[in-house]
Amino acid sequence: MKLAPDTAHCDDLMKALEGFRDHAAPVVRRWGTTLAERLGTGARLLVAGNGGSAAQAQHLTAELVGRYRDDRPPFSALALHADTSSTTAIANDYGVQEIFARQVAAHGRAGDVLMLLSTSGASANLLVAAKEAQRLGLTVWALTGPAPNPLEGCADDSLCVDAATSATVQELHLVAVHMLCESFDRTVDDGLRADADVEGGT
Repeated sequence: MKLAPDTAHCDDLMKALEGFRDHAAPVVRRWGTTLAERLGTGARLLVAGNGGSAAQAQHLTAELVGRYRDDRPPFSALALHADTSSTTAIANDYGVQEIFARQVAAHGRAGDVLMLLSTSGASANLLVAAKEAQRLGLTVWALTGPAPNPLEGCADDSLCVDAATSATVQELHLVAVHMLCESFDRTVDDGLRADADVEGGT
């Protein structure tokens, strides 16, 4: 009996999830801790992606500037595609491959983090942005589809999702984003508790 397309999609997702948790957990834990430490001292997170990955990028920045679950201070995080006037002007004047790199050059500083999301790991505008970020001293993280891929190869750290379709990759990217937010918030909360203990003299 042939499965209906929607059922097959769920099966693909469940299969991809089987090894994802153990594979992703140490990476997002490391990223969440690092990000909390960096943003807590004034650095910022820049995030970029194309299409559905752009939506995931903006989802992440919203969780950091707003909140994920519990109330906490806001942190600096920018989704580079969200400035439509800048992206369209850069694309018109310099070419689509420069839309993120030029914004990285404008907004990025040494010690900041650039996170790039791509189901293929081969988007030219993300690869150019990664090179520009590294030239400026930013840390580059890549959240991609199956390895090996060019973006994974040029990032400082990466989380590659092994899934058969772009749709499933993007769904697991959202899981990774939420896991990252949990790790980030936990690290922030631990830091706030430690500060409170110091102020309280305990």
